[in-house]
Formats: sequence, structure tokens, C-alpha cells
Amino acid sequence: MIQSSSHFIAICSDSIGETAEAVVQATMRQFDLPNTEIKRYMNVRDEEELRQMMEEVAERGGLVAYTLALPELREAIREEAVRLNVRVVDVMGPMMQAVADTFNNDPFEKPGLLHRMDEPYFKRVEAMDFAVQYDDGKDVSAILKADIILLGVSRISKTPLSMFLAHKGYKTVNYPLVPELTPPAQLYEKLEGKIFGLTINAEHLLKIRSERLKVMGLPNNAQYASMERIQEELAYANRIFGELGCPVMDVTDKAIEETAGLIQNDLLR
Repeated sequence: MIQSSSHFIAICSDSIGETAEAVVQATMRQFDLPNTEIKRYMNVRDEEELRQMMEEVAERGGLVAYTLALPELREAIREEAVRLNVRVVDVMGPMMQAVADTFNNDPFEKPGLLHRMDEPYFKRVEAMDFAVQYDDGKDVSAILKADIILLGVSRISKTPLSMFLAHKGYKTVNYPLVPELTPPAQLYEKLEGKIFGLTINAEHLLKIRSERLKVMGLPNNAQYASMERIQEELAYANRIFGELGCPVMDVTDKAIEETAGLIQNDLLR
């Protein structure tokens, strides 16, 4: 008998399984299910491999979320689900069928099209390189080259948000706002629609900074993690946002994906 976590979810894909896992992760945030293991089975291309996976899932009492482009594999996993009494969820199939029926068009049914090395792929790679190279205000000249400029105080998740947006193909630069430093003059050029301010609840930021000091082995009474300093920094940042007339996103208790979605929606208006 395989020793497992209390809950087991398998991701089955004929590519890398990123789409299905993203759906599963978003779903699991709605449940209080600790000790849940999510395991990817990638590049599944034959029925024997699929059967072995399904038998493991059945033995562990789990479920399967799958994205399979080939019709024979979709049929095989449904048959195995019935045989082994395992619940399976077709993450992509219903959407593919809806598009096919609505627009009277047939899908390519080729695995891995989402990750093929086409123009959007190279755009994402370029954006990732850009985000790494110009992270945390390393070169203010990047402000004029960017698709998105993120502004905010320290420890407000500017870098992970930049990386997430870069993965979506946006050249993103982030710049820290500190009361003792004058913001770059480039920010005051004609950049309407590109600049986004990030703010956060002061008490929430206090917890984040205090934890950061603990991890670094520093005393927790440092000014960096004092409520007075945090309120001063946030007030300063809000003043700069007002001067720039940029949208302001409150990231308190928001997932990176949620904030990124709000920014993308704003860009598309």
C-alpha cells in the first residue's frame, strides 16, 4: 500500500500540466484541506502510462484533473475512471467543445501547443529577462522601455508581481519608493496607463517586515519594521501616486495572480 498524504490530486497532461495545476491550485484555495499532495504526470502520450497513473490514484483514493489533447487518451482516461471508480475532471475539454460547436471549427488536437516556441513564447522569454535585469530599480532608464511600471514600498511583492507579469509577456520594471529618495524623473514623462502604484494595509506590512527580520536574524525592533516608519512610507507612496495620477492597487491579502489580473484588465481598457 502506498503511504500518502490525507488528500491526493493528480495532474495528468500530454504537455507539462501547467494549465490544469493552475486550476487545481485556484480551487484548493477555497477549501481547508491541509496535507493535500498535488502531483503532476507530464507528457503522458500512451494508454499504458495513463493506466499506471490511474491505478496509483485509485490506490491513494485521489482524483485527477487532466488536460489531454488527443481524443484516444481522453477516451482512455474516462474508461479507466469508470473501471477504477476514480473521479476525473476534464479541465480543457468542455471549453474546446464549446469553441468547436459555437464557431464550427475543429481543434488541432496536438499536445503542448500552449508552450510551443512561437512569437509569444519568445516575447515571454524577453520579458522575463527584462524583469530580472531591471528588478528593484537597478537602472531607471528601463522605465522608458517598460510596458508596466510598478511602484511601492519595500516588501510589498513588487518583484514576484513583476515576474508573474513578465511570464504573461509584459516587460515589467519595479521601483521602490523611499521617503529619503527622490523618484526618478522618468516617471513624470508621458507614461499614462503604464504606471501602477501598490499599497497595503500597514499592520499587514508590519507582519511581513517583522518576519523578514526574523529570517535574516536581525532584531525585531529595527526602524524598518516599526509601525511609525511603515505609515510614513505608505503616506509618502500615496503622495507620489497622487502626483503621477496612476491607478493604485491594494495588495493586502491578494494573491499575485489576482493583482496581476487587475493590472492586465486596466491595460486593456
